Amino acid sequence: MIIKNLTLHNFRNYTDETFAFEDGVNVLCGRNAQGKTNCAEAVFYLCTGTSLRIKHDRQLIKLGESSAQLTAEAETKYGVVTLEATITENGRELKVNGCRVSRSVEFVGNLKSVFFSPGELRIVQDGPDERRRFLNLCICQNAGSYSLALMRYQRILDQRNALLKEKDLSLIKNTLPVWDEQLAKSGAVIITGRREFLRDLLPLAKEAHSYLTDGAEELSLSYESDYPEEQEEVEKKLVRSFSDSFERDIRVGFTTVGPHRDDFKISISGMDARTYASQGQTRTAALSLKLAQLELFKKIAGEAPVLILDDVMSELDLSRRRKLLERTRNVQCILTCTHMDRLLFGRNMKKIKIKEGRIV
Repeated sequence: MIIKNLTLHNFRNYTDETFAFEDGVNVLCGRNAQGKTNCAEAVFYLCTGTSLRIKHDRQLIKLGESSAQLTAEAETKYGVVTLEATITENGRELKVNGCRVSRSVEFVGNLKSVFFSPGELRIVQDGPDERRRFLNLCICQNAGSYSLALMRYQRILDQRNALLKEKDLSLIKNTLPVWDEQLAKSGAVIITGRREFLRDLLPLAKEAHSYLTDGAEELSLSYESDYPEEQEEVEKKLVRSFSDSFERDIRVGFTTVGPHRDDFKISISGMDARTYASQGQTRTAALSLKLAQLELFKKIAGEAPVLILDDVMSELDLSRRRKLLERTRNVQCILTCTHMDRLLFGRNMKKIKIKEGRIV
């Protein structure tokens, strides 16, 4: 997958700008707060339909404007695809090849990307929310059925939680089983999808981590749940779990069990990375996950995704910079940085200098 061009209109600090990218390494350089990360964010948004930096899309609109527009043309093994997102204060409109799509699942995954920045260390360091986010973003780009199940699950979960706050206990008892069955059906798809993805990711992450550490450490991933293997059995167990947690859920006013509470464990040489990893080990583990994601996306899609490296090189020592760049061969890479010294070790690249939201 190759992004040929990206046009931004009233997006973040850009008024009107068009980026032309090449097949290999594309370096967005300039001082801090000039718009490099904003460009990288726009690419990721068109791939996933979401941003890693904000909660509400309206925050992407340039200050003082009423709407923003992002458009990209890309080449895939299926041909040329054009993606367009128009964002307003009240919502957004998504188009694929000029045709409006009503659901984000029809938009996400037409162009795939792997995004890595220093902020992604949260996957290792922070709580379960960050690891679930990582899994959801990865799987949604490759499986529309998972994306649909995730949307349905969240919608039903919101309705179930609202019901749990009702004062009429008989209404809750009579209505809750209906929501539980629907929640379990979508939840089983999510749990099965996550477990299969982690199973496929694990050997690739182990290999990447061994490569980055010269075999000095071993990375391990494990899904923290005791669900059965078969999806139908997972669904049955979820129904029982929702029923068993009824009194507790009533007491606290929300649903205390289900895939929205799940986690996966990252271990380095048998030790819990969240608790015991140093900053350097955390950085290497997060990078290993992203390199594994890159390889797995290649296998699933039959072509490499776009790799976005946002201000990563300054965080790595020279050895890991070299190793990372070696893994980016034959992959389109969009890389942001402030300084070019010794950065790319003689690699051919396209350099795009950005100043105050403009290409200079």
